[in-house]
Amino acid sequence: MPITTRSAALLKSGRELAPLIRENSDYADLNGRLAPAVVDAFHEAGLWGMWVPEVLGGAELDPLSVLDLTEQISYEDASAGWVLFTGAVGIAMPAIYLPEDGVEEIFGGDRMPVAAGQGTRSGTAQLTDGGYRLSGAWNFASSAPYADYILTLATVEQTGEPRLFIVPVHEVRLDQDSWDVIGLRGTGSFDYYIDDVFVPEHRTYPAAIDGKPVRGGAACKLGLVQTSMIGHTGWALGVGRRLLDELSASMRDKAGRAGAQAGSDSLHEQYAKAEARLRSAGALAREVWVDVWETLYSGEDLSRRQSSLVRLALNNATWSAFDVGSFVNVAAGSRPLRPGALQRFYRDLHAGAAHIMSGPSVLRDVGRELAGLAGSERWFYVGLVDA
Repeated sequence: MPITTRSAALLKSGRELAPLIRENSDYADLNGRLAPAVVDAFHEAGLWGMWVPEVLGGAELDPLSVLDLTEQISYEDASAGWVLFTGAVGIAMPAIYLPEDGVEEIFGGDRMPVAAGQGTRSGTAQLTDGGYRLSGAWNFASSAPYADYILTLATVEQTGEPRLFIVPVHEVRLDQDSWDVIGLRGTGSFDYYIDDVFVPEHRTYPAAIDGKPVRGGAACKLGLVQTSMIGHTGWALGVGRRLLDELSASMRDKAGRAGAQAGSDSLHEQYAKAEARLRSAGALAREVWVDVWETLYSGEDLSRRQSSLVRLALNNATWSAFDVGSFVNVAAGSRPLRPGALQRFYRDLHAGAAHIMSGPSVLRDVGRELAGLAGSERWFYVGLVDA
């Protein structure tokens, strides 16, 4: 399973951007969006196209490279990592699934477009000549400040069919006052509204096609949710790692002071346990994604069990990082009370852990499938449904 030259170059570019991202992390937290220099650097490095099929100018990265890249960027700034993987998956899906007329319209510009939006809450669509009339209200359009398009889910009223719609951002009302939150403030995950907008047939595709790509290779068979899960998993691992490293730096800075926790045997023991938990979560994630990639690369489809383990790895990474962050917050004493990396990453961790993909309903379905109690059900988006 070789890593292509293009993939290696993208990973190298991500590493080289680390100082710029870290330098601008306070800007993102204070202004509710990434610094323009960071967004431009993502464009220049080709990072927005990391999942887009090569035939459309993307990198079409393998899952393990995406995991590493997202972890790396999230380590420098949790909001930057979140924006990158959400904006990248948002534009990858139309690249993978739209008919030729659609990709010619969207990917005909001078640079890789970006798409925000979501695929969990549904709006409504009315069939009409040549397409659909789309309406609805949605939350959490992560990457909205940098987006050229909104990718959003709606149900066709006449047929009950769920479809994904790609709408130019100028036809969408973004509520920029809606993102007043405790964490991931730099993502600009605005609420958004679409009111009776016409979407031509070539800018929409059925949700049921998920996992059956129109174009692209093995990695493009993952579908919207499982592709997103790579990003969410890498994000959690990167944020957890940064919090532990920040605590380590704080402990070394205070070592030798009277009453400093750096000399506490109990703290050392807890630190070791936190290190083991985070590394174990990373090991499980990589074990699962190696197995997934071997299957896809060989031309086979994923089994239901593999899809369950992908979800388990994400849940485990998220809540392992959350537990590590809770330990760090207590062990660091008063430092997280003040502005700085410890406080910001701790807040960001709480926001990221609230995402539906890491929620208890997904874990319950995973447990039911792993226990052999799911019958003939199959995974569809974030839950098991009747086959």
